[in-house]
Amino acid sequence: MSSLAEMRHAYLHGFASSSLSTKGQALRRHYLRRASARADGEGVVLHTPDLNHPSFAELTYTGMLAAFDAFDRQLDEREQVEPGSTRWRLIGSSMGGWVAARWAELHPERVDRLVLLCPAFDFSTRWPILIGEQAFARWREHGSIPLADGQKTVVDVHFELYLDAERQPARPVASCPTIVVHGTRDDIVPIASSREYAAAHANVELVEVVDDHLLAASLAEIEAIVDEFLLAPSERTLAWDFFGPAAAGTADHFRRHLDEFLVREQLPGSTTGVEIHPEHGHAAAWCRTPLAQVELLVRSLKPHRVE
Repeated sequence: MSSLAEMRHAYLHGFASSSLSTKGQALRRHYLRRASARADGEGVVLHTPDLNHPSFAELTYTGMLAAFDAFDRQLDEREQVEPGSTRWRLIGSSMGGWVAARWAELHPERVDRLVLLCPAFDFSTRWPILIGEQAFARWREHGSIPLADGQKTVVDVHFELYLDAERQPARPVASCPTIVVHGTRDDIVPIASSREYAAAHANVELVEVVDDHLLAASLAEIEAIVDEFLLAPSERTLAWDFFGPAAAGTADHFRRHLDEFLVREQLPGSTTGVEIHPEHGHAAAWCRTPLAQVELLVRSLKPHRVE
């Protein structure tokens, strides 16, 4: 049976940033505080991968996506799970917000929820405005431009960053529930793009804050959204216990009837299975279902446990 703790969480940093970004580390500490407050000391880990692949100088949108792909595979190997079997809840900031939305668009079965912080949608159109038309023309002509990385070190960044952005969708469409937090004073990525994005997609909620692109003054609001939207369970697992020599067969038989019930009652989004513990003569049929459907299942099928 799956639980919230088994779902992976990650913060994806933006351009000219790194795994040590200020917001990312602040949110990582928030996750740690939440874990330490639990009686068992366990909790959800917030991963903060470095997306500067192969380097900041040679950064592209494609490279950032590849970096997260590689990080995902490394976790699969480390945790010894089936490749691609784990789902994610992602927080993405600025360019990392675009990466989070695009990864969710490419892997809809792998991403459960998104929080996007001033996502850098339509960003390729912003470069001539941000650095000036003349500087942009020199960048195109010379093939690189000096820009500061996450450690404030000036690095020559190649023009392929812009060309790669031009080949990508400006506003990736993720199907999962999504909250966008955007500052009304953002002059890097104007809030208009997020307003239009939220208006166009029913699964997207826009939270406007009086802040700039860094959202430094809005950390408390972001943490509250994380607590309610990412760390609060969105589903429950119901279990029916059976004991004795025939426990496994009885649990599997019950699961088949459970599947029929879900189809008949038109209850989408549920998954079922059987856990067997032969050393204890125990087996359990289980159903993981959205919160909105728990009451009906409890009333109709009277599970022994609700987790």
